[in-house]
Amino acid sequence: MFAALLSGMLFFVNTALAQQKPRFKVVAFFTGKNDRAHISFVGEAHKRLPELGEKNGFTYDSTSNWDNLNAEFLSKYQVVLFLDTRPEKPGQRAAFQKYMENGGGWIGFHFAAFALTPSAYPQNWDWYHDQFLGSGQYKSNTWRPTSAVLKVEAPKSPALKGLGSTFKASPNEWYRWEKDLTQNPDIQILLSIDPSSFPLGTGPKQHEIWHSGYYPVAWTNKKYKMLYMNMGHNDIDYEGKTNKELSFTFDNEAQNRFLVNAILWLAERKK
Repeated sequence: MFAALLSGMLFFVNTALAQQKPRFKVVAFFTGKNDRAHISFVGEAHKRLPELGEKNGFTYDSTSNWDNLNAEFLSKYQVVLFLDTRPEKPGQRAAFQKYMENGGGWIGFHFAAFALTPSAYPQNWDWYHDQFLGSGQYKSNTWRPTSAVLKVEAPKSPALKGLGSTFKASPNEWYRWEKDLTQNPDIQILLSIDPSSFPLGTGPKQHEIWHSGYYPVAWTNKKYKMLYMNMGHNDIDYEGKTNKELSFTFDNEAQNRFLVNAILWLAERKK
């Protein structure tokens, strides 16, 4: 009797452990050297994404070695994240493009889409900025970092499940882009700035306060298993010169749900 009971208990424990076993693996590439707001976000991601992964069936690894963008390393992961920058070497870029063309999953945050010529990050990667992201170069931004009400543009997308018609994002520096994403048939816009957010930004420069217009902040390219989201810039006390963190991107349940939805969708859907 005892042996049968013990056997039953072990079966239950083993079944529960099997159910909790991670279904897939996520890896984040980061630089973590420029702009305290981006460094803050990277540190936050390293803390919070393992917690979200444990609850949602994936493991989280990270690396600042961009030479790991190679076929052997990438083959271990179903979803790749770019937390704050992009690869710069031709070999890294070629490996990433091949990974995406072969059905890999990718999410880019905030500065991962940045390109501006001339700058330290010029637009010198046409496939990535013009074809893959579709956004082209950076054009302008809001300042200071402020929260915004985001409009759900594609309610049937698995990435937006359970988020309703709008939700409020964490404080962020919001970007505007060179190309009109609404004119690109490959792009599906997922989130945009809701008009109720205007005026967006506090200045002091007037051109860094948006009063009207249409601004996509998250989208996917239907040719790939990818998603870009503009979030990823925490508010920092630059003006007071304390460099204190004034906001955290992951302190937002709705936004975290969007991110987890996106990771699960990209990892599990077929190309």
